Amino acid sequence: MAVFSRCSRAATAAKTPNAAAAATFSYLIRALSPFSSSSSTTFDPENGLNCNKPAGLGILKREPKGRNVQWAFLGCPGVGKGTYASRLSNLLCIPHIATGDLVRDELASSGPLSSQLKEIVNQGKLVSDEIIIDLLSKRLEKGEAKGESGFILDGFPRTVRQAEILEGVTDIDLVINLKLWEEALLAKCLGRRICSECGGNYNVASIDIKAENGRPGMYMDPLPPPPECASKLITRPDDTEEVVKNRLRIYQAMTRPVEDFYRSRGKLLEFDLPGGIPESWPKLLCALNLEDHDDKQSAAA
Repeated sequence: MAVFSRCSRAATAAKTPNAAAAATFSYLIRALSPFSSSSSTTFDPENGLNCNKPAGLGILKREPKGRNVQWAFLGCPGVGKGTYASRLSNLLCIPHIATGDLVRDELASSGPLSSQLKEIVNQGKLVSDEIIIDLLSKRLEKGEAKGESGFILDGFPRTVRQAEILEGVTDIDLVINLKLWEEALLAKCLGRRICSECGGNYNVASIDIKAENGRPGMYMDPLPPPPECASKLITRPDDTEEVVKNRLRIYQAMTRPVEDFYRSRGKLLEFDLPGGIPESWPKLLCALNLEDHDDKQSAAA
C-alpha cells in the first residue's frame, strides 16, 4: 500500500514528457459539483447527454499546464474498455494502464505469481485485490520514474474495496461506464483473436442484432487482421462460452456495486455503445466534450 500511495502522489505531481503535444489543445470534462452527491450522467446516443439530476453536474475546465486527467473505465468483460481507453490515451497523451495487460505480462514473465494467475484466469475468476494492487503499484512506480502525469485506468477498480483504496490515495476525476447488450458482449468475446507473432488484437465476429420491441438494432463490423497476421491468429484460452458467461455473472455480482460507489459521488458517466467504433467513438468524444481532429481528417479523406 505504501508504494501505491507514494507512486500515485508522485505521478500526479510529475511533468508529462508529452506536455508539448498535450498543450496543442484544451479540453472540458464533466465533473462533480458541490451539489451532485447522488447523481450520474447518462449519454444516450440517440438523444445526447442527459443528467439524471440536472443541477448535479457542472463543467470543470482543466488546462494541460495542471496535472492531466485521471479517469477510469468500467464495463463488462469484452465491452471495449481497452479499445476506447487506448484511443483516449493517444488523444490526451497520457498513459493507458490496463490491469488485464498487467496480469498477462506477469503470466508471460514466469514470475512468482504466474502459476497462481494462470489458474485464476483460465477459470474466468476475478484476480484478488491484493494481486491487482501489487501489480498496479509496480506500474505506477515505473511511471513515476518516467515522469508520467495523469492516467486512464482500464479494469480497475473492480470491487468496492479497490475503489475505496484508490480513493484514499489519489483522485479519480471521472469514471466512464461502457454498456452493451449481453448478446453483443458474448459474440464479441467469442470472436476475439490475437496474432501469435505481433500480439495484435482482432475480432472475427460480425454482430447484427435486429430492432425489436422498441429497442434499436445494432450492427458491429468485424475487426479483421492484416494479411500478414491472418494465418497466425489464436484464441485466448479464457474466451470460451462457459468462461465468458461466468465472467459476466461475476461482474454482475461484484463489479456493479462499484458503479453505485461512483454514482453516489457524482463521478459516473454511463455511456451506451450504439454500435462499433465508427458509431461509438464520435459520440463518446461528444459526451466527454473532446474532439479528435485526426479522426475527422481521416473520415474526410
